[in-house]
Amino acid sequence: MATCLPFGTIPFKPHSPRPAKITCSSTAAQSQLAKQHLLSLISDQDRGLKTQNNPAKLTSIVSAIDDLGALGKDSITTGGSLSATWRLLWTTEKEQLFIIQNASLFGTRTGDVLQVIDVGKRVLNNVITFPPDGVFFVRSDIAVASNQRVNFKFTSAVLRGKNWEIPLPPFGQGWFDTVYLDDEIRVVKDIRGDYLVVDRAPYAWKE
Repeated sequence: MATCLPFGTIPFKPHSPRPAKITCSSTAAQSQLAKQHLLSLISDQDRGLKTQNNPAKLTSIVSAIDDLGALGKDSITTGGSLSATWRLLWTTEKEQLFIIQNASLFGTRTGDVLQVIDVGKRVLNNVITFPPDGVFFVRSDIAVASNQRVNFKFTSAVLRGKNWEIPLPPFGQGWFDTVYLDDEIRVVKDIRGDYLVVDRAPYAWKE
């Protein structure tokens, strides 16, 4: 983090020129500004549904993500702080957006969309809730590959209601990079070029 010597702390003689005001902006401060800009851009996008038909908005959001990622390019985002119940704010993932948009066709609505990660146990659950009792989730094994990259492999999937459960076959594997991570949000780019912005949910999801 950059350090600054504030104005007025530099000694000077009575007849010497007054020192110039010294300012600086730390990477942390820049990151906070970039983060707030990103959150402002996605705040009215209905988790990404409205962005699908707005190429200009998508370009602005991706640019904001790239700017935030550039500021954190040397940070480690695959440690213990990655473990959390993360709640979807915005995404470009077509499968998730399809379910969010069309849940009403099945007589329900989409609740929170979550990504539940436990780095220590090397597991990840992708979860879509259908209040009050429904849930679809995909279990994955994960492995930390680098400072920002996590590899994953789907192991099973379940569609569950109040008194029933349907197992589904697992499908797919890949990786995702957490390009930004703090105490509030996480920003991700994955193997398919999709983007994900999530915040820390105020609860811990359990199967």
